[in-house]
Amino acid sequence: MSTSDRSYSEKRDFIRMNVDSQAILKVGDQSFDARCVDMSSTGFQIEAETALSVGDRVTVIIPSSHAELKGLEADAEVLRVQATDSGKQLLGLSVLEMR
Repeated sequence: MSTSDRSYSEKRDFIRMNVDSQAILKVGDQSFDARCVDMSSTGFQIEAETALSVGDRVTVIIPSSHAELKGLEADAEVLRVQATDSGKQLLGLSVLEMR
């Protein structure tokens, strides 16, 4: 296994939870409706109608549907961008800071 293969494999060692939840993606002053596809302890996979690039910084908000539970809010960096057939982007995000 090459070093790059091992590095990629190690990134996948974190347990991913399938979520399929409503999310809000904030980029500067703009907000986009989004869908959180999955998450791990270090990142998210988000689908949204955006035009982001690798290296962009965003804020992810996943509201809670329970009054007793606070929603999730995190600052993140775009690590991967993939265009979807529906014209949206599938974004791989790395968590920089949880709030």
